[in-house]
Amino acid sequence: MTRLPASRRDRTLVVMPTYNELESLPRTVGRLLEACPDVDILITDDNSPDGTGDLADRLAAEDPRINVLHRAGKEGLGAAYRAGFAWALERGYDLIVEMDADGSHPPETLPLMLRAARDGADLVIGSRWVHGGGVVNWPLSRQAISRCGSAVSRLFLGVAVRDVTAGFRVYQAHVLRALDLANVDSVGYGFQVDMTFRTARAGFRIVEVPITFAERELGVSKMSGSIVKEAGISVVRWGLTARWQTLRTKLGR
Repeated sequence: MTRLPASRRDRTLVVMPTYNELESLPRTVGRLLEACPDVDILITDDNSPDGTGDLADRLAAEDPRINVLHRAGKEGLGAAYRAGFAWALERGYDLIVEMDADGSHPPETLPLMLRAARDGADLVIGSRWVHGGGVVNWPLSRQAISRCGSAVSRLFLGVAVRDVTAGFRVYQAHVLRALDLANVDSVGYGFQVDMTFRTARAGFRIVEVPITFAERELGVSKMSGSIVKEAGISVVRWGLTARWQTLRTKLGR
């Protein structure tokens, strides 16, 4: 496992998937660069019909810190992040950040998350469900889904993470290189749970930093019942598969 010398400045890339985020994107990018002026941004746009990709190109033309990866169509959050991860690793970034474009993830908390990564955490999760964290403008039903999703994931997967489904994250590059990303085909909640599970099973250190998650003010949420259902089914399958593999190993098969 390769670690960076403490004296070296880490190159950080924020991967920001977009699909129809024309209203939210400029404000989110502005807040991010104000909070963290030293980071670079990669906007991975899934051919948004509302013109988000064209807007991203204009932002990139105005600021060398902003890059755009145009994708053929909407293939899910997981595919967008995997493409962004590959782009980052090919260009030698040290820290790779996952962040929503809708403004729900507070860029002002990112410096604390980056500090935790530089202090030795392999994966830093911006957590709603640890002390000091929380949500704003979420109905109780949405909170219940998120809390239950994390609880079920902890139970079936055996990971000691309070906010398993969180989407605001900082990965050390060596973690993404070590994981088998080619076999990660989950989306939405399922993608985040899958990545948490893989990171934990590989023995990497996971740290949660409290954040206040604010429901989007502009645009339309991409969360759907099918995404939640996919995540739930996947969690059960991953947990049972892991237990079966452990049992076979103990039996010497």
